Amino acid sequence: MTEQEIGFVDHWYGHLNVAGVKVTAGHIKEGDTLHFKGHTTDFTETANSIELEHKHKTQADVGDAVGVKVSQKVRIHDKVYKVTE
Repeated sequence: MTEQEIGFVDHWYGHLNVAGVKVTAGHIKEGDTLHFKGHTTDFTETANSIELEHKHKTQADVGDAVGVKVSQKVRIHDKVYKVTE
């Protein structure tokens, strides 16, 4: 498996368990495996729900700031990697 850094967490919506992710390279599609890594964060999650300005998206591209539903807490500045086989 390889990982490509595709962005970072720029917001945490704790009441919704949603990570605000700023995409800085590549893209995120529904179904992609994402690895969230930071000082105290380290888990892998499938991107099942992506939203841009409260609208459902199937893909996020460079420059997009999207919400991604996650099962664990993330922190601002955590790096986000796309995991590929």
